[in-house]
Amino acid sequence: MRREAIERHRAHRGGKVLAVLPIHYPKPLLTAMNVLAVELWGPPGPPRGVQAGRIQPYICPVVRNALAFLSHGPMELVDGVLFTNTCDAIQGLATLLPDLGDWHKPVMRCWYPVGERRISAARFLETELQALADRLAQLTGSPLDLDRLAWALDLHRQIDALRADILDRRAHLDLSDRELYALLREGEYRWPEDHLERLRSLHQRLAELPVKKGLPVMITGLVPEPMGLFTALEEAGAFVAADDYAGIGRRIVRQPPPASTEPWTDLVEWIYHYPPCSTQGGDLARRLAHLEERYQQGGCVGLIIHATKFCEPEAFDFSAIRKSFSARQRPVLYLESELEVELSGQQVTRLEAFGEMIAQKQGAQPC
Repeated sequence: MRREAIERHRAHRGGKVLAVLPIHYPKPLLTAMNVLAVELWGPPGPPRGVQAGRIQPYICPVVRNALAFLSHGPMELVDGVLFTNTCDAIQGLATLLPDLGDWHKPVMRCWYPVGERRISAARFLETELQALADRLAQLTGSPLDLDRLAWALDLHRQIDALRADILDRRAHLDLSDRELYALLREGEYRWPEDHLERLRSLHQRLAELPVKKGLPVMITGLVPEPMGLFTALEEAGAFVAADDYAGIGRRIVRQPPPASTEPWTDLVEWIYHYPPCSTQGGDLARRLAHLEERYQQGGCVGLIIHATKFCEPEAFDFSAIRKSFSARQRPVLYLESELEVELSGQQVTRLEAFGEMIAQKQGAQPC
């Protein structure tokens, strides 16, 4: 499907394509410059190339698999790669790829300041974004049009509004979690206008009253891989009613800043309105309050911490999240994975046991 989206973009829009290492990056800027972002989450499964052996086995599998894939995968389809400062490992990969990966295409970087918003940090961010726009102009042959940037920001506001409403009203959608997440994740590689149309069609399927059966739970983690987790969760009698995946819910700007006459300022403020995320630093208390709000809004009866093995930014927050929710007598399941293609039998059993526990706590039978 990614290949199809890339070929469609080239044929219909004549645009460039960048492979992007997640999580947070200025997607409206890429959209404004007719550059299709294709996110690289590993990919899942065993590393696909010998270059993975150049990275220690205790490094995040997203990074380890990405180096192998960029070096030996079908990367002739992209025109370059964009690295973010999500973590030390991804920042290091930006150096390793040209040196070790036999990579000869443009390598771009965009570093976000971590922590809460400060005037100096906002100025730094704007400088970084402008420098990236200059690099993109070299790639595309066309400078950034500020009117086009304003248009792209409005487009992504519409996308986020639909994604937020769909997730908030999850119980009103008669669709399996696996089907829902597959559609939401199309935003990782589809052109935003195409993704918006798909979301509009999905939004029209929301019922007036709740139709989803099962026990509502909240899930937090890096990326929803393996996707078989949702099938196992459904078979355990539960569904995801509140999402805090870094790749999904934490990239939805729910309360965007009002548009102004300065698109650069709007882009900077847009980025500062992301929900709290472990990869962006900031106030842990604010993140815990955000999780509590999402949990209550979803009517959840349990929390799943879906940990990607060796992901340091996520690991820093997990103990505080577990402690906070356990103190409120809420069931918490810690489930660790390593970008496997499918869940192990042990992981499935633990999900089944979790479903039984929350069902008994609620005085209900698993669906």
